[in-house]
Amino acid sequence: MDDQRGSRQFAAESRMALFDFAFDHAPIGIALIDLDGCVIRGNAAFSRMVGIPLSELEGISFRDFTHPEDLAADLALFAEVLAGKRDGYSIEKRYVQRDGSILHVRIHVAAMRLANGKVARFISQIEDISKDKENERELAERAAQLELAMQAIRGGFWHMDVKTHKFETSERLTQFIGGPDAAKFDLKGYTERVHPDDSTAADLSSLIAGKLDQSVAQYRLRTIEGERWMRCDRRLLRDPDGDPWRIVGVAIDFTEEHDRLERLMEKSETDALTGVLNRRGLESRYEMLVSSDGFSVLAIDLDGFKAINDRHGHPAGDAVLVETAKRLQASVRVNDLVCRAGGDEFILIVVGEPGVGEAVAKRIVEAISEPFQLTTGTVRLGTSVGCTWCQTKKPLDQLTAHADALLYEAKAAGKNMWRFAVCS
Repeated sequence: MDDQRGSRQFAAESRMALFDFAFDHAPIGIALIDLDGCVIRGNAAFSRMVGIPLSELEGISFRDFTHPEDLAADLALFAEVLAGKRDGYSIEKRYVQRDGSILHVRIHVAAMRLANGKVARFISQIEDISKDKENERELAERAAQLELAMQAIRGGFWHMDVKTHKFETSERLTQFIGGPDAAKFDLKGYTERVHPDDSTAADLSSLIAGKLDQSVAQYRLRTIEGERWMRCDRRLLRDPDGDPWRIVGVAIDFTEEHDRLERLMEKSETDALTGVLNRRGLESRYEMLVSSDGFSVLAIDLDGFKAINDRHGHPAGDAVLVETAKRLQASVRVNDLVCRAGGDEFILIVVGEPGVGEAVAKRIVEAISEPFQLTTGTVRLGTSVGCTWCQTKKPLDQLTAHADALLYEAKAAGKNMWRFAVCS
């Protein structure tokens, strides 16, 4: 019996030693609290949190170091445990240290009951959450700054879950698109408002597949205020394994900027006098031309233009150039290109089979031969045209050089005529 009693005592002492070690060396604060809310025992971590030396902790009430604004909620929960309404509680509150410093903590309080169920004391575990609170504050500040920034622009956010393909617009973007009473848009509803010609730009496939981590798209979006140009910055977020997880995007209305840039681009690519393309504009538009039937390049030079300038003056010469540009535009289709290369020289690019280019060359010679009505009188001009055709798109310089050579052949043959050849 003595041996059994000795073994039980040893086991109890061992458990108590283990408890004391864990209690004293725990990285979080631990405190034993009596029924009046006073500290019976605390560990070193708890001592640092409340700013009170271990030797002075015993008998101090938690009321003394709890922030006054947080005390009522803590006392109410403490009373509910004493009344048997709950076994414990968790709460976030602030400790006021002796030097006046404020520490944000999260406490977990559990009742330690006797065999008859009465509460004997409380054990509290306390976590320092000051860094969490600081992060929350910084996030709140950033959110507020972002909200202010978004109020200054037109548009908003959207996000998409890659695995479920659930897509949702923010409240602000929803109202921008559909008005104050609109419901949030899913992916189908949003893409249906993208201009059909811009659907490729708005496509998210590369991000969904994880081929890109971010991209920028520009597209037209139908909104409550009409069609608007949107710039959308999209970013892919990945899960811990590196797999695509979520796509977030911010769509901003930049219609005015887009239109301004378009006007500047148009101005930089347009001849100021005649309104047709200049060489820069011709090169840019030529790159975008697509045709399986080939391309005709026509080099055009006015015959007798210098005499008009000499006899009627440069304003009359300018009027002739403006009228020439109009007649050239009337001789081709809307999608064909008309360029004033300089002086009285023009270049046309016409898509289609060889016969299309030849027909245009003939129309131009006939159109320019019609009289020009000027304020100083009626004048007549001729024109020489060199036309080359190529099945595949070749460098523009090569095609214009060939057309120029044909133009000089037409001039040498007597002017006011055209020459045609296939570019090899």
